[in-house]
Amino acid sequence: MKKTILSLLIVLVCAQLHGQHLGNFNNQAATMKISRANIATSDNAIVYGKQSTYASPPLQPSNILSLNLRSLYNVEATDYTAVFNVVQVGNTAEETTQLMNEKIDRVKSRLKADGFQGQFALDMISFVPQYEIEVTKKLFSKTYTEVPVGFELQQNLMISYRDDADFHKILNACASAEIYNLVKVDYYVKNLEAIYEDLQKKLLAEVEKKKEYYKNLGFEMAQMNVAMADKKYYHMPKDFYKSYLAAENVSMESIKGKKNVTSVRKPTSYYYDPIPYSGYDIVVNAAITKPVIQLGMDLSLRYTPKPEEKKPVPVPEKPDPKVYVVSPTGPIDIKQLPQN
Repeated sequence: MKKTILSLLIVLVCAQLHGQHLGNFNNQAATMKISRANIATSDNAIVYGKQSTYASPPLQPSNILSLNLRSLYNVEATDYTAVFNVVQVGNTAEETTQLMNEKIDRVKSRLKADGFQGQFALDMISFVPQYEIEVTKKLFSKTYTEVPVGFELQQNLMISYRDDADFHKILNACASAEIYNLVKVDYYVKNLEAIYEDLQKKLLAEVEKKKEYYKNLGFEMAQMNVAMADKKYYHMPKDFYKSYLAAENVSMESIKGKKNVTSVRKPTSYYYDPIPYSGYDIVVNAAITKPVIQLGMDLSLRYTPKPEEKKPVPVPEKPDPKVYVVSPTGPIDIKQLPQN
């Protein structure tokens, strides 16, 4: 009996451990919208998501060959740009500008002291006065007047860097200057043309393999016309973040104990969900450990049989009738007859 109970417990534990491999994102809310500024809208990469599994339809043989190839290249960025939104208010325009400059200078000084070698740039967003309503009381009425009480200056601070480890230095420097609004981080690749050329070579090699396969099936590729279409694309990590809730909504212990249920804030979690590899014929650097730039190139070819060449029908030669007139004396006279 003890062995039976122990075996049952082991099975239950294994089942629980197996279930944990699903991850917390299994609890995500389907209708949730992302409100975080530095991540795009929820499910913005659904066009590249996994498709539902359906029964494969029967194949339809044809003498027209359609070749669709897809290639994907995962590459780590060589340059980054972090964008922070900075808002400063003040009583006067001069005071607001001075406070903004001091805040930006603190960030630069902190980073340079840490040996930071990146670049800085500012993007002016707005510089507007702030108003309040001033109420003037009269004997039989009140007057409401808007009067300026201060100014608001808003800029975007853009910090470019190359080493991914420098991002933590940037966050610490901005936090020390009370700058917290990270808008986004852009990724860039320097050798972009070389990567696309590499994908082209791999696609051409794949085309040659397919043509050899068709040739073994009995198709004469030299006797077929070809039409083609291609495209390429470039996706940054910020385009492929999704959200989910990792919190339960019901507390059974509170219900059993007849206690009041106190609602708590359920934080939204985010995870990087890159383009899946299903449907791709070529994937370069498939194993990734951090968000990367995903470059792609698709090629579509269509082979159709060349029309048979019609041989010209030989035209029969017209007869050339002639009359030979022999005289009694021996001479021969040749007469040409008319053709009509």
